[in-house]
Amino acid sequence: MRHMNKGTDPNVIEEYKAKIHAVGKLYLPDEEDEGTDEYAHFYFVGVFEGKEVIYDTVLYTLRLQHESELFEIAEHRAAKHFPHYKKIAYEEDENGNLETLDPLQEEIGLFMAEIIMELEEDEAVKVKEHVEIDNKADFGIGLDAGLHVSEVTTAVINKFIQDFNDDTLSLDETLYTFQTQDETLG
Repeated sequence: MRHMNKGTDPNVIEEYKAKIHAVGKLYLPDEEDEGTDEYAHFYFVGVFEGKEVIYDTVLYTLRLQHESELFEIAEHRAAKHFPHYKKIAYEEDENGNLETLDPLQEEIGLFMAEIIMELEEDEAVKVKEHVEIDNKADFGIGLDAGLHVSEVTTAVINKFIQDFNDDTLSLDETLYTFQTQDETLG
């Protein structure tokens, strides 16, 4: 039987189980998507609608989701405000330093920063823990999850997988808002 989605193919699932076992974790990190302290992309084996599948998972902190949503709103407003708006593309010079933005890019950047500060001050964007399942993903079953944790560690990932697979995952329904941390202060 030919499987359209390789992430549901029993042979591919067995391959992933072997790879996961070889790394000694409950999951296999996505080698092409380098994570951060607040974001991880990984694969694990679980059950979906009574059948074993590979879950293609992105797990991130609520702080990262909050920042992302603020940026999207600011970008949208900038596009409406500036008739010649284009995304700011940061380029490096031959020494690896960021090149100076042109005056329009600088104005757009400042405009967006002001929007973000206003949204934060008004606590206009609120986020909560969630898990979204995409059963139409190209590979396996897509999982998109945001958790109220300070960072995405191996322990956080392991607990998420364990709770998800045991059907004991309990999501916090509280709505959260965050303030940008100014690294220059303190």
